[in-house]
Amino acid sequence: MFKLSVNLTRSASHYIKRTMSSQEQDVLFETLNNAGIITLNRPKALNSLNTSMVTKLLPQLQEWESKKTLVIVKGAGDKAFCAGGDVKAAIDKVEGPRFFYTEYNCNYLIGKYKIPYIAIINGITMGGGLGLSVHGRYRIATEKTVIAMPETKIGLFPDVGGSYFLPRLQVNLGLYLGLTGDRLKGWDVVKSGIATHYVPSKRLYELEVLLSRCTDEVEVDNLLNKFHEPSEQFSLSDNIKHINYCFAASTIEEIIERLQKVQNDWSEKTLKTLSQMCPGSLKITLRALQRGAQLELGQCLKMEYRVACRATENHDFPEGVRALLIDKDNNPQWKPKTLAEVTDDYVESYFKKLPHDRELQFFDSKL
Repeated sequence: MFKLSVNLTRSASHYIKRTMSSQEQDVLFETLNNAGIITLNRPKALNSLNTSMVTKLLPQLQEWESKKTLVIVKGAGDKAFCAGGDVKAAIDKVEGPRFFYTEYNCNYLIGKYKIPYIAIINGITMGGGLGLSVHGRYRIATEKTVIAMPETKIGLFPDVGGSYFLPRLQVNLGLYLGLTGDRLKGWDVVKSGIATHYVPSKRLYELEVLLSRCTDEVEVDNLLNKFHEPSEQFSLSDNIKHINYCFAASTIEEIIERLQKVQNDWSEKTLKTLSQMCPGSLKITLRALQRGAQLELGQCLKMEYRVACRATENHDFPEGVRALLIDKDNNPQWKPKTLAEVTDDYVESYFKKLPHDRELQFFDSKL
């Protein structure tokens, strides 16, 4: 068991004062011993990401990569790490692509970060919040953690590198999560492979300060392993074989056929969930995950950027955000309306290359 020292308390009080004095900022950057600390600071909006935040994150992460021993990222308050991107802004045809461009550059940098990047995913972590965590070396879940990629419900698709990390989860779990938007909580997040460690939320403060004193990755690794608590059973374990079977199908229609054959409570619930999703999004998502399984992270993000830009230009994404988040009538009018109407040409139109000057370029690109 680790004990807090007097020095720890002093540095902590200084850190808290600094944080409180900059409450108006949407993202906070602090130094604590050897660590750079990032706090997503929009607690009333569940720390959802906007263009302002990702525009500040990218250069700071680049600077710290060569100056710090490690980086810790967390969310303000205890409700959320990050509930996703601010999709009300992202549906704008100009603002949306600008936001995705910088956000995806952040995802790319995190995926290739040279020093330990530790995301404390305490509370709600969805969409863009997974993009800021899952590509990093360490992801710490707590009993408050709830993760999901719910984009198919709003006419989008699991982006922020979702086409990279979801197909790499075991037993087709990623395809299940990406298509249904199902939530995983607490220990399930570790069991799924999305988190690397489980630490009770009451120990996070102690862990953060002790992490900040680490001088290399070996110390970080050892410390996290000491705080990590052993697992409980995976809540989806009874249906893993069904998930693996149903979501191995190559089309949405065949996934539905296989679910109909399973005939249990889980399959009936999953069928109902899929029926509530945007038909176009389901087919676009499946195509993105199938292709992403064969691509590197950077290639996935370039592919996703094309799809995301097309989503801002088409009907379903703005309509889904309107129905679920703006008017809240929960009655989206999808176009195409049914799976049968979603043609292969329609799906492929989202994946076509953009004009050269609109393609996603990474900050370290030679072009």
